[in-house]
Amino acid sequence: MSDNTTASIQETNATPIRWKHPNTIAFLAVHVLSLGVLWTGVTPTAIWLFLITFWVRMFGVTGGYHRYFSHRTYKTSRPFQFILALLATSSAQKGVMWWASHHRVHHRYSDTIKDPHSPWYGGGFFWSHMGWIMSEKWEGTDNELVKDLGKYPEIRWLEENKFLTPMLLGIACYLIGGFPGLFWGFFLSTTLLFHGTFTINSFSHRFGTQRYKTTDTSRNNWFFAILTLGEGWHNNHHYYQSAARQGFYWWEYDITYYVLRALQAVGIIWDVREVPAEVREANHYEVAEPKLYRIDQTAIRTAIQRAAESAKDAAHRAAEAAKEAAAYATQAYNEKTAAWAESAKEAAHRASEAASEAAAQAKGTLGIAAANAAQGARELADQWAQAARAAANALTEQPVPAFVRKK
Repeated sequence: MSDNTTASIQETNATPIRWKHPNTIAFLAVHVLSLGVLWTGVTPTAIWLFLITFWVRMFGVTGGYHRYFSHRTYKTSRPFQFILALLATSSAQKGVMWWASHHRVHHRYSDTIKDPHSPWYGGGFFWSHMGWIMSEKWEGTDNELVKDLGKYPEIRWLEENKFLTPMLLGIACYLIGGFPGLFWGFFLSTTLLFHGTFTINSFSHRFGTQRYKTTDTSRNNWFFAILTLGEGWHNNHHYYQSAARQGFYWWEYDITYYVLRALQAVGIIWDVREVPAEVREANHYEVAEPKLYRIDQTAIRTAIQRAAESAKDAAHRAAEAAKEAAAYATQAYNEKTAAWAESAKEAAHRASEAASEAAAQAKGTLGIAAANAAQGARELADQWAQAARAAANALTEQPVPAFVRKK
């Protein structure tokens, strides 16, 4: 257990959402415009466009953005790499360098304060699902993390023109199916594609079971595996990220992997990385854990207890320092300082009570709120301890009045 665990719980990676930023407005506008299907009605062409643009682009996200550009789980030719990039960016989830860089950060710091979209250590469920995308903090791309992608001029060009492919797709939907084709095949399809992808960041770190002992809260969820062509086997993936396959067993359906194997069979891709049998069979829990996983239970409980104990110690130091200040104030016969020292003692007492309450909460809960309460009490007590100590030090430097020395 590291010493900075309590800090990571108390802090947050959430920053204000830029509601008026053009990217945020465009993102939300797609959601609003998807309601246009209520106005246009539905046609067979519109339904076909919806199904094709949703599922084909979902593969662009899972097989392109994720398993190829982020994890490099297989190899392919440069022309097909560009086709994957075009397909992926048509989902309107920004460029492949942006997507891959943030995903690599997520795996490097999963469920810590540095994770862009952790529902536990970030800004909550909404933040992990979609709030982080609309914040300034995660707007940029860490090019150092994706130097393997940045060496291709065509990938850099597409990064600079990331909204070109979505615009072309929208135009194509309109030309094929008119307004029903546009609203069903592009706006509604894109909105549902957004949230299908986002479920892995939010739901799949809260709901489901865990087969493998990982250092994060990733879950396996059969429903989201259907919705995302196999991405729902998220605990499997976090356990062994190098594999192109995320459904590690035959009964764990993984449509993305099946498509990749088909592409391998015809020579379009190669060197598809598999899960070694010895890796797949290791590090299992005896029983798949549906709740907050055991490593995380221990970590959070320990962090809360440490924060509460630290708060109690700090409050005790504050009280002792306040007593010293009061004693010096009495010697100096300074009524104003004595009154201040008495208020410091009272504040230190309140901090001690808050710390005791946080400690009591820590004994029976795993709530982040309990950790925050303990942290807050500790910080308050520390502040009063520093202030009281400073007052005590200042009072020792004051000369004792003559009539006091005569007593």
